[in-house]
Amino acid sequence: MRIAMVSEHASPLACITGEDAGGQNVHVAELAVALARRGHEVVVYTRRAEVSTPDRVPFAEGVHVEHLRAGPAAPVGKDLLPPHMPEFGRELRRAWSRWRPDVVHAHFWMSGMAAIPATEALDIPLLQTFHALGAVKRRFQGAADTSPPERCDVERAVARASAMVVATSQEERIELLTWGIRPERVAVVPCGVDIERFSPFGPSAPRGEHARVLSLGRLVPRKGVDTVIRAMPMVPEAELIVAGGPHPPDLEADPEVGRLRVVAERLGVDDRVRFLGCVDHADVPPLIRSADVAVNVPWYEPFGISTLESMACGVPVIASRVGGHKDTVLPGETGALLPPRRPGRLAHTLRRLLADPTARELFAEASRERAEELYSWPEVARATEECYRTVTSSTIPRPRDPRGHTVVSAVGTAIAGGED
Repeated sequence: MRIAMVSEHASPLACITGEDAGGQNVHVAELAVALARRGHEVVVYTRRAEVSTPDRVPFAEGVHVEHLRAGPAAPVGKDLLPPHMPEFGRELRRAWSRWRPDVVHAHFWMSGMAAIPATEALDIPLLQTFHALGAVKRRFQGAADTSPPERCDVERAVARASAMVVATSQEERIELLTWGIRPERVAVVPCGVDIERFSPFGPSAPRGEHARVLSLGRLVPRKGVDTVIRAMPMVPEAELIVAGGPHPPDLEADPEVGRLRVVAERLGVDDRVRFLGCVDHADVPPLIRSADVAVNVPWYEPFGISTLESMACGVPVIASRVGGHKDTVLPGETGALLPPRRPGRLAHTLRRLLADPTARELFAEASRERAEELYSWPEVARATEECYRTVTSSTIPRPRDPRGHTVVSAVGTAIAGGED
């Protein structure tokens, strides 16, 4: 099968250098490679962000990355990219007129926005993975949400235009169904984890005598790291390692690190809270293996990949009951799920788990087994391929919005700022 993936701002090539490599970059890269290993031909289309970047770059056997011109050949913040998506879409149509894919899989809302006119014109089925929904993000982040104002309207139009929406969690699927998307058009395929790289087997980072609690992820307020710090006075036997944020030279100037340091100092636990900053790719699994418990308690989280990475390393996890955590973590079997923003509850659960090595060992074994069974990239690729085969082998009527317009028209209206 010929598979076109569209990832307008998140190039899989960023995973090679490690620069600007977020969850979507890794997801697209790993999924493309896993699909190629199943015998498919995959091309990933992303926006050219540097003048010197070649048009076509081999990424892995069976996978190429193509850079399309859309806006300046320079870095542009993703929130500033929507005006360039029509040009990106025209370039997609030209590319697919030369190399016609059997299926197109768009990642993130702007990729879908660009891909819809081309897929409709060429009659190619489109699948959409949002990775995060603007409506949910705005609900939880309010004024802190920097997304373009048209995002929510465009997302709904893109969802209606897609032959299938591939959600990454059951919670996301439920949200999509409230938009009026028919159940048969919404599948759930989770994010994956490299179970060979993230495994219990291998070196562990050095550690001291204290029990080690690890918080791994981006350093932004919604991640709830302050909740973990506020729990530490009630867990005197443990140290907290905070991994994430800027590289160490820039750590002290980071406003979120500064805020969290003040919280730790006021609570008298600054001697037991250590900020590592950005950890090199190769050093993440050893760091996870060195922890007794991994804690990830955001109050908004679409999926929660660091939780899955800890599970794959055989480390018990305490996570907040939000987003993808509700799918990945089995309370009482692989770890614990708690309400967000509850440091007292977190401290109580941490004390119990740290005092019970048998429970930690059982949770660790079950976590690893669950990661292997459900979240390996070969399994995620198999489930994704099943979605592709559904839309390519079925006679699915072209989606139309409720007023009878084609969905391309609906997306165009949303982009222009019209009603949803």
